This record gives sequence, C-alpha cells and structure tokens, in this order.
Amino acid sequence: MYARTTTFRGDPDAIDDGIAYARDAVLPFVEHMTGCLGLSMLVDRHIGLCIVATSWDDVEAMHRSAEAVSGIRETAISTVHGVAGEIQVAEWQIGVLHRVRGVPADAAARVITARGPLGQADRVIDDFRSIIVPRVGGLAGFCSISLFVDRETGHYASASVYQDRQTLHSAKGQAQAMREEFTEHMGLHVTDVSEYDVALAHLRVPETV
Repeated sequence: MYARTTTFRGDPDAIDDGIAYARDAVLPFVEHMTGCLGLSMLVDRHIGLCIVATSWDDVEAMHRSAEAVSGIRETAISTVHGVAGEIQVAEWQIGVLHRVRGVPADAAARVITARGPLGQADRVIDDFRSIIVPRVGGLAGFCSISLFVDRETGHYASASVYQDRQTLHSAKGQAQAMREEFTEHMGLHVTDVSEYDVALAHLRVPETV
C-alpha cells in the first residue's frame, strides 16, 4: 500500500474552510479513483499548516492519479489562502499501520520525520513493527501508529494518533524515550517533530501488523 502526502500552509482563520472542502469535495473525488482507499487530514490551527494524505492499493494507482488530483489540490489550497508554489508533495510506501481503536472527533497526532542510510528500509520496517508497535500500544489514549517510507531517499514519517490533546501530551515523555532509543538503534536522524489536530480520518488502510 502507498500514500501521497501534500503539505501546505494557509491562513489559520481559513482552516475550517479547507477542512470542509477536503471532506465535501476532495474525499468524494479521490474515492472514485481506481485503487484509492481514502484520505486523512492533519492541521495545525495555530500556524495554518495542513497535511493531506491519500492512500492507494499500489504504486501504479497512485501514479495514475497524479495528474487528475493536481487541479483539485490547487483549489483545496486556495480555500485556505495558501500559496500553490510552496506546497510539498511526497510519495510513500506504507510500511506499518497498527490501530487499537477508532479515531474520535477530538483526536490529535504527533508526526515525526527522519532520515537514514539508504538500503535499510526493510530493517527499519521490521524493527519498528517488533519494537515500537508493542510498546506504544500500551500508552493511555493511543489510537494508531503508521510508518511511511521513501526507499529512494531514506526518508521516513511516522504518525501516532491519540484520542485527544491531553493524552497526546501525557504520553510525550514515554514516546520521546521510545523514539530516541529506536532512532539511535537504527542510525536515524530525526528532522522534525510536530503536533496536529486530526481533522479527517478516512485513510482506510488495512492493518499491516
């Protein structure tokens, strides 16, 4: 399974308009494409940062959709008064997806990006599944965790979803300790740690664990 992420920044006061457009226009549009599984959206309301992810059965379906989604992507960005030239589009293999409960309305997510040596993606996926997944599942309020992999560049992105901001923050210390232990073990360099509200949770990716 694969995912395309689109990251963009807009006016914080227009974020709700962007969420509504993604829910009412973008989600139905991509769901009718062959091979599309669904869509999710994370938002930082304070700075207007948005991450929209679409999930796909295979890499061919993801690539076939690229041209078709470009127009609706630009419209979505315009709804939050974003700058089209500043968007970041990335394509990933979904290496791990584990969930223990559904995503409630007030859910929050911590997204971690990292990079590492080329050629070790399979090892990172296997160790993430065997080391991180069993431990993170015991954190209070934990809902799900995913690991996205770019084999060509050695970049990784992980999103941990909790039932609300309170449980996200309560688990911060334990999550940080796990992250530091794992990245040192794998020789990964963390490039960013950010927190978001889960605006839409319809990625619909089957569990890989």
